[in-house]
Amino acid sequence: MAKSDSALKDAQITMENVGGRDLRVTRWRMDEPSENLPLLFFNGIGANMEAVAPFAEMLEERPFIMFDMPGVGGSPDPVVPYNAFIMSWISDQLLERFGIEQVDVMGVSWGGAMAQHFTMQHSDRVNRLILAATTAGMFMVPGNISALSKMADPRRYIDPDYMTKHFKTLYGGATNGSEGHVARVTPPSKTGYFYQLLAMMGWTSAPFLPFMNKETLIMMGGDDQIVVPINGQILNRLIPNSRLEVIEDGGHLFMLSHVEESLALIREHLDQD
Repeated sequence: MAKSDSALKDAQITMENVGGRDLRVTRWRMDEPSENLPLLFFNGIGANMEAVAPFAEMLEERPFIMFDMPGVGGSPDPVVPYNAFIMSWISDQLLERFGIEQVDVMGVSWGGAMAQHFTMQHSDRVNRLILAATTAGMFMVPGNISALSKMADPRRYIDPDYMTKHFKTLYGGATNGSEGHVARVTPPSKTGYFYQLLAMMGWTSAPFLPFMNKETLIMMGGDDQIVVPINGQILNRLIPNSRLEVIEDGGHLFMLSHVEESLALIREHLDQD
């Protein structure tokens, strides 16, 4: 069950059945007039939307839409597995339901893979792309063994003390904002987490990225222990219209610890003519 919606107090929250799957969907500022395209956001593995709510609220000039993956946050467990193709199609159908023709797209970590796949599968929907702390999939350069082993430990979701104690080992970089993040995290179900892992097993975007013609911002943490910075260099070499920005002392959650710097880069990218 998701935590209190207090972190989402300024958002519209609905349960939507799309493609036979029930999803908790959250929209910020979608009914307000705006010159900016909505931002479709794909979250990291096992992460509920409350974890991203402060970022969505700070990006106050833009409509913002995201949903909890099946078995994560407030979305019920999936009955059958899914993959990136299915969830991209579901995302497209969700935009259709709300009458959204075009979006900017952003994804963090696991969600960065989803953002890449959605952009390739539904290119006509996408204006600009932002990839944060992510990889091209199965050809990624692996991170720190100690961090990866702790990441696999379910206690990082269910034991706040464990998360706080090992935050720097898990995510690297500065720990600013870690207490607030820990308080907003809701454990995914075992089924939800497993199916999310399964969805990207064997997946890679590498052969297709050279043909992706979207202006792309790649953001990496220079001290990321999970997705090491060289993965951003790989993406930058493969995507023609891309630029790479490294938050030098940022870890995997640099958007949390370096929020102003991250927001400045995102705004600069999305505001370009």
